[in-house]
Amino acid sequence: MTNILVTGGAGYIGSHACKLLKTAGYTPITYDNLCTGWEQAVKFGPFEQGDLRDRERLDQVLAAYRPAAIMHFAALSQVGESMRDPGAYWMNNVAGSVTLLQAAVDAGCLDFVFSSTCAVYGEQDNVVLDEKCRLDPVNAYASSKRAIEDMLRDFEAAHGLRHVIFRYFNVAGADPDGEVGEFHRPETHLIPLVLDAIDGRRDALTIFGTDYDTPDGTCIRDYVHVMDLVEAHLLGLRWLEQGRESRVFNLGTGTGFTVRDVIEHANAATGREVPVIEGERRPGDCTKLVSGSTRAAAELGWSPERSALPQMIADAWAWHRTGHYEK
Repeated sequence: MTNILVTGGAGYIGSHACKLLKTAGYTPITYDNLCTGWEQAVKFGPFEQGDLRDRERLDQVLAAYRPAAIMHFAALSQVGESMRDPGAYWMNNVAGSVTLLQAAVDAGCLDFVFSSTCAVYGEQDNVVLDEKCRLDPVNAYASSKRAIEDMLRDFEAAHGLRHVIFRYFNVAGADPDGEVGEFHRPETHLIPLVLDAIDGRRDALTIFGTDYDTPDGTCIRDYVHVMDLVEAHLLGLRWLEQGRESRVFNLGTGTGFTVRDVIEHANAATGREVPVIEGERRPGDCTKLVSGSTRAAAELGWSPERSALPQMIADAWAWHRTGHYEK
């Protein structure tokens, strides 16, 4: 079986990717420092604990498993935190990725799938966001991701490291089998926060900003099911295996929902009401982020089949009631 190194494989998206890789006949090797991940989520292959900035540890793992490719999910990812402490994001995300890329090149591992973000486009309201749009990040998290994208192009020019970059829109849902799911401490993602408020794990959901230029005053986001998202990564891996050129793909559905839309769907899915508090805007939040790209469908054959909002909330709710790692 072909080994694939999965950085951040103990996290939300990384653990789902590991499950899909195992199902597809690969051996996922999780490399994670457990800063935000959970060892209980590592169920589908070997676990190697380590930090991206630890070159000696990376070299040991790469030498031991000789992976054919790397899927790079490991990153700090909280927008608000990145605005307060940008140094942590540049040190962890960017410096860590430099170390990883250099180690990969030196080990001869030259196929690389990178987890980026639609936040690299910044605030571009009323613009169809596709891969040709200008990049204009408005927070340190997005800036760090853009820097890594630039780095990948430099490493390809110098060392032949081919890559697929995925710019995610908002990821939601959970493994329908309930083996892994979304669980952060602290939690910052909207749908699990909504579900926490519904079942009393928090007193209420705070809506950050109700005066945006949207139909109901709250931010609009494009949501994609985590299982659809990791399916794209498997397709990206196979793209590289076939010797195809480096490529950037947006991953979204093209449909946007406001925060209040999500609340209404959660009310319907659970049969309960979400208690709500209206708060001020958060620095770094964009008004609207919706994909306008068809590239992943046209070139990878990707179809986000589970990404209807009711399905994402239903899968998240099933996991939410049974699957918290800290229990």
